[in-house]
Parts: sequence; structure tokens; C-alpha cells
Amino acid sequence: METDCIKEALPSGTRLLHIGPHKTGTTAIQGALFAAKDAMPEHGVDFPAHSRHPMEAALAACARPAMMGDVVPTDKHWTRLLDAVRATGDRTSVISSEFFADAEDDETIARIVEQLGGERVHILITLRPLVKIMPSQWQQYVQNGLRMGYDNWLEHMLRKAPYEQPNPSFWRRHRHDRLVERWTRAVGPERVTVVVVDDGDRDGLLRTFEALLGLPANLLRPVPDAANRSLTLAETEMLRKLNVEFRGNGLPDELYSKLVRNGAVMHMKNSCSPTPQDVKITTPRWAVEAAGTIGAEMAGTIAATGVRIVGDTALLSAVAETAEKAPATARIAPEVAAQALYGALAAVAAAPVGHTAPAKARTVHQTSSKELVRVLGHRCMKKLRRR
Repeated sequence: METDCIKEALPSGTRLLHIGPHKTGTTAIQGALFAAKDAMPEHGVDFPAHSRHPMEAALAACARPAMMGDVVPTDKHWTRLLDAVRATGDRTSVISSEFFADAEDDETIARIVEQLGGERVHILITLRPLVKIMPSQWQQYVQNGLRMGYDNWLEHMLRKAPYEQPNPSFWRRHRHDRLVERWTRAVGPERVTVVVVDDGDRDGLLRTFEALLGLPANLLRPVPDAANRSLTLAETEMLRKLNVEFRGNGLPDELYSKLVRNGAVMHMKNSCSPTPQDVKITTPRWAVEAAGTIGAEMAGTIAATGVRIVGDTALLSAVAETAEKAPATARIAPEVAAQALYGALAAVAAAPVGHTAPAKARTVHQTSSKELVRVLGHRCMKKLRRR
């Protein structure tokens, strides 16, 4: 089923809520909207969030926990966003967070809609084929502490009922037909737009947002973000095995957030670009076919809800006619391992010591090697003196 492009914008004063889900172009949209936040008001559109992605606010609204070791979301995060939305008055506004897709019951969704403006709220859901989401979502779960290998994870998600372990959030987010149905019950089909993302049209999603919001063409531009790239198979496996050691030794979650996810992994992403020689995460043929079958079922159910659909729903069940290749050996390059280690060390160096004032926030690759050695040496000597 293929639909036409958007011919007219949403009514002025609409509060457009983009709920993702994950791995459907959300980071690209959030980056483009945030970069254009000073230009959009001239065209009657506001971006009320105080940051590119109001993740804590969305998690608080949905009563969901933070990522492993991160700041615990509170009602203050959600209230701050609501105040900013209300301050836009009668103007059109747009909010984007894939974590709104984690809202799992009708009561929570109805409350979110009512607090954001009730009948003024229009829901936007972006979708990609499951076969493309699965490897990206698995490596993202590994970045949050998952210790299970990809093939085993696929077995649990696709073959082991009730398909909830080890990540119950996966099908809450990616059973897309049920996601659409939940939000449609809250606002009605006339206030839900589903966009099927076409990976062959790199800027298509940006143009769709412009059309919905009544913005001039090409106002929203791609914003390069190396930190959002997916990990290679070797990088993911290195991290997964580190997770096994981390959990096995009972280290605190806060340490994982600081040293691993926001230290080692973040620096590795920013400093090392994948090469053609890097082995990608490969989905076995049986899982590709299973994902295609589920995708076809979801596409039919979504069409029956009566919501507006932009794009070709046949993409949700497309299965590439390629022969399954034997898995290649994934080897981590010394440069990649070194950058990951440096990122963890730099995160240690940037943290405050004892009762001193907190260090000024900075990225790990802004810490010179000379400074890193000095700070770490100072800390080692301090610990030795205590002993």
C-alpha cells in the first residue's frame, strides 16, 4: 500500500508529538529540528524542548527508568517540558522523543496527550522494516549492558514465547501495529500520521516534517552525528564481553554510564569510522523471513486503523533476495581498542576528585594525553598515600 505525499500542513496551533519508535530516524530528526529552532519561529513553528532530545522528560512522562547508570528521570523533567510547550501559546510546536513509544497503557497515553494540549495534539509515528531495526536495536541494548549474543537474542525475540526476555521493551516499541493502535485510541485516527521511512530517500523524512509543519523546503538539514552511528560487530562483541566482566564483578551502574557508555563507547564512535573491512552485524535468513512475515501482518493492521499513512507500507515486509553468507570473523582493530580505552581513562580524568569542585563538562577527546597522565598519576599517588 503506497500513499501520496502530504499536500497541506497540519492546522496552525497543532502540537506535533513524534514518538519514534527507536531506530526509525529519530536522532536525525531531532538534530535537524534543534539546529533550526531559531529559524522555525519565523514560520510559526516552535521547538520548545531545551535540548535536542528531551529524553528524561519522556521517560518521566511514561514512568520508565533511565538507561543504566544515567540520571533518574523525575516529574521535574516532564513539568519543565510541559511549561515550555504551554509557553508557545497558540503557535504550532513540535516535540520528538522515541521514548514516548515506551508508554504501555491507555491511561498513561491519555494523560500525556491531555497534558500536552488534548485536542491540539497530533501523533506522528515513524516506521522502518523490522529486519533493519533488529541489529541496530540489539547493539543499542548492548550499549546499555546487554550480555546476550545476537543469534541468541533473536531466538528469544522471535522463537521463545512470550518473547519478552531479555528486553521486554523491544516488542513494546516495535510491534508497530499495536503501538499505532494504542495512540489511536487516545486521539482518534484523524490525528495520527504514520510515516514509512524509505532508506533509499535520505532526506525524505526531513521533507515530510517540513510539509506537516508548513516549513519552507530545505529548512531542515541533516546534522552529522558520529556519536549516533551503529557499532560494528567487532565493536559490539568487545563491549558485550566487557558487559559480562562488568556484571560479573558487581560494579555499580553509575560507573558503567560514566566510563563505558559515555566514556569508552562515545570516544570510540567519535574517533573511529567503520571501514569496508569491518564486519557488519548479519541477521540469519530465518530471522529475516520471520521479520518479513511480522512486518506484513503489522502493515495490514495499521492500514485497517484508518490513520493517515505516508510512504509505502510494502517496505515493512520486504525481504531482500540475497543468499545467506557464512558469518565472518570479527576482529577489533588495535586503533579502535586504544580509542575505547582512552575514552574510559579520559572519563576518569574528567571526574572530580574528593571534595574538589566538579570539573567543567567536556568531551573525552578534549582531554590531552599529557593532562590525562598527570591527573591519573595524581590519583594513584593519593590512593597509595591513603594505604
